Amino acid sequence: MPRPAIFLHSAAVITLVQAVLHTIGGVFGKPMPGPATAAVEAMKANRFLLLGNTRSYWDFYLGFGLGATISLTAEAVVFWLLAGLAKRDALSLRPILITFLLAYAAMGVNAYAFFFVGPVIAEILVVLCLAMALWTTKAEAQR
Repeated sequence: MPRPAIFLHSAAVITLVQAVLHTIGGVFGKPMPGPATAAVEAMKANRFLLLGNTRSYWDFYLGFGLGATISLTAEAVVFWLLAGLAKRDALSLRPILITFLLAYAAMGVNAYAFFFVGPVIAEILVVLCLAMALWTTKAEAQR
């Protein structure tokens, strides 16, 4: 029977790849010519004062995009670290794994509603890895 660490390492790699692709394509990608470019220019051009700082909608878009990259990278590191812990005490990780599984399922629904198929597939793969890690924790604990 496979061990939870294998599935957690897989989730870590998938999440790190997602972070890299999100950064390259989403945060720093170039908009398509036409309406997308016009929308970006409008987001950059309209600046406003907010809590003593001048910001634009582009600043928020870029900041939230980088925030997602940071979170995905941190989650990849956490999954990798959890894989090491699963080798010693897999059962105690179950609440953490369930929390991440539910969060990634919700992110998959969010990606389906507001983005495109790429992130949906990544979220589904991470959910499957976490579900398999959960499923194999009992077997690991019995060894």
